[in-house]
Amino acid sequence: MKSVARWVAVAGVMLASAVHSSNAAELNTMNDVGTAIQACWTPPADAGTASVTLSFSFKRDGTLIGPPRPTAVKVEGDAKAKNSFVDAATTALQNCLPLTLSPKLAQGIAGKVFTLQFSSPK
Repeated sequence: MKSVARWVAVAGVMLASAVHSSNAAELNTMNDVGTAIQACWTPPADAGTASVTLSFSFKRDGTLIGPPRPTAVKVEGDAKAKNSFVDAATTALQNCLPLTLSPKLAQGIAGKVFTLQFSSPK
C-alpha cells in the first residue's frame, strides 16, 4: 500500500512539473520575459485588430506585485468587447506566472514597473 501511495505522489510531482514546464526555463533578460509571456497569449477570436497595454511589477520570485493595470486599450466595440480583451490579456499574464527569473534578473527586476502590449493578429 505504501508503494502505491509513493508512486502516486511521484506521478503527481512529475505531472505538476510538466504543467509548469513552459515557465521552467530560467529567464535572463526582459526580452526573455516578454517572449515567455507572449507565448501564453491567445487573443479572443472576435477581437479584430485590437491591443491592450498592461502595466505591472514583479517580485523577485517571478510573481506580480498586485494586479496588472491596463494603461492603453484599443478595442473596437462596446465595453463588453473591451473588457473581454483586457481580461484575456490579464489572464494570459497570470497563467504564465510564476516566471523563473535568473538571480541577476530577479535582483534588478523587483519593484520596477514594466509594460507589455498584447495585440490580436492583423
